[in-house]
Amino acid sequence: MPIYSMTGFARTQVRVHDQLAFSLSVKSVNHRFLDLQLRLPAGLDALEMELRRVLKENLVRGHVEVTLSVDRSIQQKAGYNRDMVAGYIDAYKQARKEFSIKGDPDLNAILRMPGALQTETRNNSEEDSMALTESATRAIGPLLDELKVMRAREGEALESILRACLDRLAEAVEGVASLRPEVEQRYQERLTQRLITATGTEFNRQRLLEEVAVLVDHSDISEEIERMHTHIGHFRELLTTGGEVGKKLDFLLQEMNREANTLLSKTGGVGGKGTRITELGLAMKSDIEKAREQVQNAE
Repeated sequence: MPIYSMTGFARTQVRVHDQLAFSLSVKSVNHRFLDLQLRLPAGLDALEMELRRVLKENLVRGHVEVTLSVDRSIQQKAGYNRDMVAGYIDAYKQARKEFSIKGDPDLNAILRMPGALQTETRNNSEEDSMALTESATRAIGPLLDELKVMRAREGEALESILRACLDRLAEAVEGVASLRPEVEQRYQERLTQRLITATGTEFNRQRLLEEVAVLVDHSDISEEIERMHTHIGHFRELLTTGGEVGKKLDFLLQEMNREANTLLSKTGGVGGKGTRITELGLAMKSDIEKAREQVQNAE
């Protein structure tokens, strides 16, 4: 199953009949939860409820904007004012008879008179609303499929970036692991020398070495290294499994960041190879932060 990004866009245009068409678009960006915002013309409550139901069934996370734009073409039927035209013709006939003149009424002149021509506008808003609701309900399914294709494509790019971050993290952890024995030895030698200097030669050397061993054990970073390996392996598994893994990946990165901080605190001030461990730890934190920025957009 692919990893889905929360970024995507899809749009469709549908003609319901000669006088009614609409444009339906879906846009999504990252969000902690599923946040739906529908922009629909007034009077389409049933459609809004249906769209919300379908969106919740198909999407898990993201700020999703659905916009419906309606195009209504006004159908007009031409007619004429029968009473007005009939009155004009009757008046013409009476005048012709009274004054004994010849000729017929000029129909073009009659129809140019104000009010002679009339138009009837088609107004069937209830039927149009029902047709619009049915058509938009049919269109939302394929539109969401198109949105998912784009989100999956964006998810592929996101996965590629995350795997590159993991590779660098794993390399840094291996680097720290290779330096650990030498750094711990140096830490023990420096600590022993400082304690001997501070306590003098009369202090029990065996007891001193025992105390040093305890302090060195507290500064051991083997557990942090092991947990980092475990987290990286789990992260790779989730990327391979795919699906709705965004929150799990974010949690793992928080754990990795905690391990990197602990590692840095334990190895700070050792000097020598410890300085290299500090550099590697800071590089880990940098890649972890880069990965977290990407994971915020994973569904």
